Amino acid sequence: MIEKTLPFSPEEYERRLNKTRVAMENAGIEVLCVTDPSNMAWLTGYDGWSFYVHQGVVVFLDRDPWWWGRSQDRNGAIRTVWMEDSRAYGYADHFVQSTERHPMEELAAQMRAMGVGTSRIGVEMENYYYSARAHAILTHELPDATFVDGTTLVNWCRTVKSEEELVFMRQAAKISEKIVDGWLERVEPGVPKNHVVAEIMRDAILGVDDAWGDYAAIVPLLPSGSDAAAPHLTWDGRPFAKGEATFFEISGCYRRYHIPFCRTVYLGEPPDLFKHAEAALVEGLEAGLDMARAGNRACDVAEALAAPLEAAGITRGARCGYPIGLSYPPDWGERTISLRAEDETVLEPNMTFHFMPGLWMANWGLEITESIRITEDGPAECFCDRPRKMYVKP
Repeated sequence: MIEKTLPFSPEEYERRLNKTRVAMENAGIEVLCVTDPSNMAWLTGYDGWSFYVHQGVVVFLDRDPWWWGRSQDRNGAIRTVWMEDSRAYGYADHFVQSTERHPMEELAAQMRAMGVGTSRIGVEMENYYYSARAHAILTHELPDATFVDGTTLVNWCRTVKSEEELVFMRQAAKISEKIVDGWLERVEPGVPKNHVVAEIMRDAILGVDDAWGDYAAIVPLLPSGSDAAAPHLTWDGRPFAKGEATFFEISGCYRRYHIPFCRTVYLGEPPDLFKHAEAALVEGLEAGLDMARAGNRACDVAEALAAPLEAAGITRGARCGYPIGLSYPPDWGERTISLRAEDETVLEPNMTFHFMPGLWMANWGLEITESIRITEDGPAECFCDRPRKMYVKP
C-alpha cells in the first residue's frame, strides 16, 4: 500500500466535490468529464506533468470520481489522488499520439461499461487540453449520450478560496516577494537578461523557509524599452541598458498555488512621461483596491482604476484583473471573472485576483500590480508587501 501525503484534508476535498455536484445538477449534467489539469488537481489532488497526453477526471453524482490517463501515469495518480487505487485507470500506451486509434475511444468504452454511456455528459469545450479531435471521437463513440458544454463549471466552483487554500497562497506570496527583491538587486546596466532570469528561477524553486517553490504556470516576462509595449515577451541574452524601463511579471508558486506580482525598474533618470504614468497608475490601483470589497462588482474595480488614468490622458484597452489560485501551464488565471467594465459579477469574501492594470503603449510599458483577497469587511488585502511604485536605479 502506497502512503499518500495529500495537500489538503479529506473534508476539503469533500467540500469541493459537493460544490461541483451541486453545480452539475443545476446545469443538468449527470456526468462531468474534466480535462483541465487545474480542475483535475482541485477535485482529486492529481499532480503530474502529464497534460501533454489525453487525461481526465470523470465526476459522477453518486460515486467517487474516476481518474483516467496514460498507463504509466497511473502510478502518479495512485500516489496523488485521494480516491482508492481502483478509481485510477490507465489506458494502453499504443493510444498515445497514434494515427490509428485515440484515447477517447477507450474512455468511451469505459463509460459504457460503467453504465453512463447514455447520460447527459458535460465536457470542457473551451479548454487548452480538450482537442477538436478528442470531442469528435468521444461524441462518435457515445452516440446515445447528450453532450453539454461544462467548460468553466469547476472553475466557477474554485472562485471562493477555503482557509486551507489561502495558507498555500500566502506561502506563494513569500516566494513572490523574494523573487522581486532578488531581481531588483541584480538588474544593472550591462548584465545579460538571461543571467537575471536564471537567478529568478533559482529563487522561485528554492522558496522561502518551509515554503519550497513549485514551477509557475507562466515563465518570467521582462521586456525592456520599446519592447515593453508587448506584454508577453520573455527574455534573451541582451544586457539591460541605461535609459530603459523593464517590467518583471513573475509569480511565486507553492503546491500549484500562484501569487503573480509585477513591478517595473527604470535604469537612470526616468523621463516625465514615466513619472506621470506611475503617479496615475498608483492612484488608480489604490482606488481600485478600496473598491474591491465584498458586495461590489468586478466592474466597480475597473471603473475606479480607470478614472485617474483617463484624467491623466492614459487609455487602456484591456481588462485589469482576473482570478488566481491553483493552476498549470500555460496560464495562472482561473478563466472566470474579469475585472473590466462589462463584468458585473458580485465580489465575495475570499475571492482572489491578480489586480493587473499593465500599461502597454505604442513604444513603452509599465506594470505595477497586486494580488489581492476580497475580505469580509473592508478593502482588498494585498498578499505581498512591497512598495507600490516604479523602482529607479541610477
